Amino acid sequence: MKTPTNRTLSIANVTKKLEFYCAYQERCHDEVTEKMRSYAMTPQEIDSITVHLIEHNFLNEERFACSFARGKHRIKSWGKIRIVNELKYRKISQYNINIALKEITPDEYLETFHKLAENHWETMRENNVIKKRKKFCDFLLRKGWESNLIYVKVKELETMSIQ
Repeated sequence: MKTPTNRTLSIANVTKKLEFYCAYQERCHDEVTEKMRSYAMTPQEIDSITVHLIEHNFLNEERFACSFARGKHRIKSWGKIRIVNELKYRKISQYNINIALKEITPDEYLETFHKLAENHWETMRENNVIKKRKKFCDFLLRKGWESNLIYVKVKELETMSIQ
């Protein structure tokens, strides 16, 4: 991000901009701090604005983590491993990560997994069974699904396609 050399924005202006930034979409502390750095704010100003955003409920890590987990699971079909890794990358606490994972019910989790796996297996155009199995497993591992689920599913799908 580029940092302006001369500061033209006041603390009040930056605070207002960040209120809109946080109201538009859930944000984690890291994203907001990075945005403030792009405005060339001092560490004291960053702390002051962050406190204001938290006090006025514009910034809430738990709410961000829950929204992130729900969205990535339902829209992108990510598994728990990928969600946890992405939240850790954004410096979300383990406590908030655990709360966020509770947003996904076990039934919904397995239903999404089976739907994604079956759809991907059917759309793969690989004739070599070993290559197909490897590509299938790699795809689901990248999406963050647990390896034990994947290997049980691949065996199930292979026996179904043989029959």
